[in-house]
Amino acid sequence: MLKVYLETTIFNRFLETGRDYNIETQRLFEKISENEIEAYSSVYVLEELDKATEPKRSEMINLISKYRIIVLEIDQRTYDLAEIYVEMGIIPIKFRVDGIHIAMAAIHNMDCIISLNFHHINKLKTKMATEIIHRMKGYNNPFICTPMEVIDNDQL
Repeated sequence: MLKVYLETTIFNRFLETGRDYNIETQRLFEKISENEIEAYSSVYVLEELDKATEPKRSEMINLISKYRIIVLEIDQRTYDLAEIYVEMGIIPIKFRVDGIHIAMAAIHNMDCIISLNFHHINKLKTKMATEIIHRMKGYNNPFICTPMEVIDNDQL
């Protein structure tokens, strides 16, 4: 079974009807509910979701329990790996949390991190540089992808 890390943008997009990737994101959650995909997230995602205004905040947080998404705790290895991304200029210091998401997926042996954050996470520079770091540090290299890359597009 595919193990995926859901980054914060995925929860946002699930609720944003009519926006790009909304249908694909909803289909991703269907696959999670059908036990075709094992979904994980982290306490940092919860913290980011908690900053949203109501009722969106509650709706996004409820997705975690509704779809039985496993929330991972963060340990020192995560912080250390994310700090390397910052030191190497891959992730800007102001957006360190984006690096934490990538590090969580790597440290917890995810097959991929699903993200619609095209500024710092889901972009070529980040994909290439983090792969090198993960290999050097002995971690799994999760693919950074969109929901569309994970689901069966014939069923949309």
